[in-house]
Amino acid sequence: MPDLFAAGEEPSPSVYSIAAHRGFADALVAGLVPRYADADLGLARLTLLLPSRRTVRTVTEAFVRYAGEQGMGAEAAGGGRAPTGMLLPRMAVVGDLDLDEALGPLLDPLGAADIPPACDPTRRWLRLAHYLRHVEGDAAGKGPALLRRAFELGSTMDRLLVEGIAPIDLLSEEVVAIVGDLSKHWEDNTRSFLKVQQFWIAELAGRGEIDAPERRNRLFAHAAESWAANPPEFPIVAAGVTSASPALARLLRVVSELRDGAVILPDLDLGLDPEVWEELGSAGKPAEPEDPPFGRHDAVTHPQYHLKLLLNRMGLSRTDVRPWHRSGMAASPPERKAAISNLFLPPRASAAWVSLPADKRRLSDVRLMESVHPGEEAQAIALLIREALETPERRVALVTPDRGLAARVVSHLERWGITADDTAGQPLPQTAAGRLFLLLAEVLAEQGAPVPLIALLTHPLAGSGEGRARWLESARRLDLELRGPRPAAGLAPLAALAKENRLGTWWEKVEACLSPLFELYAAEPLEKALGVLTEAAEALCGENLWTGADGRALSAFIEELRAGASAAGTLVDARDIHAVLRDAMDRTSVRPPWGGHPRVSIYGLLEARMSRADLVICGGLTEGVWPASPSQDSLLPPAVLRALGVPGADFRIGLAAHDLAAALGAPEVVLSWAQRDEGGPVIPSRFVLRVKAMLGDQVGRHLEREIPRLARLIDDAPRAAPHPRPQPMPSAEQRRVAVSVTGLDRLRGDPYQFYASAVLKLRSLDSLDAEPSAAWRGEIAHLIMQKWHEAGEPREGLHAIAHKVLDDESAHPLMRALWWPRLSAALETFEGLVLAGKEEGREVLGVEKWGRMDYRDVTILGRTDRLDRKADGTIAVVDYKTGQPPSGTRVEEGFALQLGVTGLIVEAGGFEGIAGDVTGFEYWSMAKAKDGSIGYMNEPVREGRKKSGLLREEFLDRTREYLDDALNRWILGNEPFTARLNPDLDLYSDYDQLMRLDEWITGLGKPARKEDTP
Repeated sequence: MPDLFAAGEEPSPSVYSIAAHRGFADALVAGLVPRYADADLGLARLTLLLPSRRTVRTVTEAFVRYAGEQGMGAEAAGGGRAPTGMLLPRMAVVGDLDLDEALGPLLDPLGAADIPPACDPTRRWLRLAHYLRHVEGDAAGKGPALLRRAFELGSTMDRLLVEGIAPIDLLSEEVVAIVGDLSKHWEDNTRSFLKVQQFWIAELAGRGEIDAPERRNRLFAHAAESWAANPPEFPIVAAGVTSASPALARLLRVVSELRDGAVILPDLDLGLDPEVWEELGSAGKPAEPEDPPFGRHDAVTHPQYHLKLLLNRMGLSRTDVRPWHRSGMAASPPERKAAISNLFLPPRASAAWVSLPADKRRLSDVRLMESVHPGEEAQAIALLIREALETPERRVALVTPDRGLAARVVSHLERWGITADDTAGQPLPQTAAGRLFLLLAEVLAEQGAPVPLIALLTHPLAGSGEGRARWLESARRLDLELRGPRPAAGLAPLAALAKENRLGTWWEKVEACLSPLFELYAAEPLEKALGVLTEAAEALCGENLWTGADGRALSAFIEELRAGASAAGTLVDARDIHAVLRDAMDRTSVRPPWGGHPRVSIYGLLEARMSRADLVICGGLTEGVWPASPSQDSLLPPAVLRALGVPGADFRIGLAAHDLAAALGAPEVVLSWAQRDEGGPVIPSRFVLRVKAMLGDQVGRHLEREIPRLARLIDDAPRAAPHPRPQPMPSAEQRRVAVSVTGLDRLRGDPYQFYASAVLKLRSLDSLDAEPSAAWRGEIAHLIMQKWHEAGEPREGLHAIAHKVLDDESAHPLMRALWWPRLSAALETFEGLVLAGKEEGREVLGVEKWGRMDYRDVTILGRTDRLDRKADGTIAVVDYKTGQPPSGTRVEEGFALQLGVTGLIVEAGGFEGIAGDVTGFEYWSMAKAKDGSIGYMNEPVREGRKKSGLLREEFLDRTREYLDDALNRWILGNEPFTARLNPDLDLYSDYDQLMRLDEWITGLGKPARKEDTP
């Protein structure tokens, strides 16, 4: 390598650029080692300034690869043993590419003791919420909304501080004039921002602290002054640092002028035409002093824009930058450099695509892969990775900002035993420990609602240890009991339910863990609430909660938040803690420890910077994902930020473009996107559209079609043979089951449903916290009428009983409000009918009464809603319906026999204490009558003007005939229990999935699809 830092020359800026196609980290190491390696100390004298923690790991891996390659080369050449180790340089993190992202640990040079310490960021966040509430009052919001706004306010303050903008700058005449011309919304937001900022500055001054970005700026300024006055004895090199903050730019200028110093930039396009470079705009360097630092026509979305801004702030031009003459081990063809440069030409310059020669647009080994949906895209990417690993030593990386896509790919790779870590990490709420902690807060917020409670009790960490099996068994039994509408709030109803189901001992342990949560009230100190949650979590899980990377991250998060809340004196409503924690935990990522497949990496955009692999797959290339939709600052208007010299929201698009340009420098690249997401069709990324436009008629050669086809074939099983219509044939012994008064209708209408219910004893389960179903409303109506009859049918007492029952059953307020008008009107009708019948000599003999009879050695049983003795001494069977009752035709055809079978049991003496002839068969419905009233009585008896139903004198005889027929065919006979024997009947669908209805009802092996139609 030539001597890039020749001694004896006058200090001049030493700034270099490593082109995208050379592979930054490997090329950097390949150039640093020959220059700075020492026979005794190796590279230990070198200080390397890097942009982020992730790049430290990336560069370290590059050093390891370099050492391995050099060692193997020495052995192959007979040069003796390979080196067994290497002393690495000191690596310091100074900042990331994106000014709005975390800037990493501060560079704290010696001699900076006079710089005040930085304030705690969590304490600042909570104190800003306090001041925001003080300034805006109730308009500031409360709970999670207030804290969310405070976090955004702090982010805006940091953004201004990074740019070196002092609070006094916001009070300049220009800014005040701009604010005065804006809408009242922006004016109020700006004033609130200024007031809160002044309160915070005063508090900082009282404590002798400064904001972290301000301390960072001062440290950089101190280091720049110190190194300029007294150059360090050992070399300093800044590599990959492209953050264009003014303080860091001044430091980089000093580093570039050190005798053994250098600044090495990633992917600065030195071959870009000067006219195109000028088209990028002023980039913080206005032509005239009165011009704004960022012109309205600046090409901030161009991948070179932020590098131009950095050079301008360093006081350098592009001609001062020289190319780095080393390549990495994963370098791509040199012609790729020209194609990448042409791909991102700004609008006017991109007109040259029309006449661009083939060698200037050549993107060999770059493929475009389009999938139908994200699931197929993840499957195809996993196949690409699996295929790449067939080649020994071949490294492959997936780069995507779409966390959902990354998680899918990780899951797909597990089928081949490939453990791929998503190095961007997981949000803390998505980890096991984080999820459990949030479930505890949700149980508190929802006051013991079934869904979060069961999720908590069955969580993998809950009840862990030797008694885990019994713990889960008890939790599942409680789960079954909680199916249906939500019970009353609090632990008392749950304790009563647990006692009824003999879960008392287990529930006592659970209640001991959860009861302290329910002692929290409104406006509790956040520190206290966190302490109670932590104790409950540890009581529920033991020490296992804190083991593992997620447990350690949760512990650190809680301690940091508790300390900040204690110092800030933050109060929060107990029911808001869940939302507060969710927002805060979403900002914490849990990154896996070292491990996983050594040749597979999955990166986010930030983590991928400076990384390189033989195959790079760029996934999720759709608008709104890559690049992400620009988010406008919610506190300061764009005009104010522009006047202050802060890059606009589109600046992030330029950074995303730079990330893609770097990825395109890999030897082999696949650009992947899906036609739709979970919500609907999407637009391919503007970057993909540019690639297609530049390739022109050559685009077909770059399309990857085979991998998506193979991805579809993985899950495309051969067409199954049509499933036969189920016709179970149980044995004679299995057939001898009891028949209920309602089961007879099911047996004759759909024998398979009777078989599943009565023979197999299967029951459908309601979901947890289910919406009130028609069956639930029916049970409530029956219970109301039962309690009214048991109370002696007091006049004007039915509505009071109804309210009491709805209260006891914890009816949801919305359902109650919507159902009450119909229920109330129907109850008034029923009350009138009962009281009128009472005056005419009718007597209620029994309500909700069970009866049974043995008929032909088969037990017939059921419960009747009500039995009345009519004035003539005969008995009427009454059945309540919340909806329309069965029609007379259905009764006549033998598919609604409940009233008739109940009558048979009555005449057989099956209801204790009740005997007599049955002549009344009444449905009392809560539906709307023909005259518009709510509630009516109807008998499916063919008499008078009715043309359907059964004759009253034949009602029981015809019912007995239908009962005999059913018993002869299925219970005592050998006829199969055929599914949907009468498909035209409107039956329950509880067992449709079990009978695989959709697979045979159309006569096809699969449900009917459009492509199956001839």
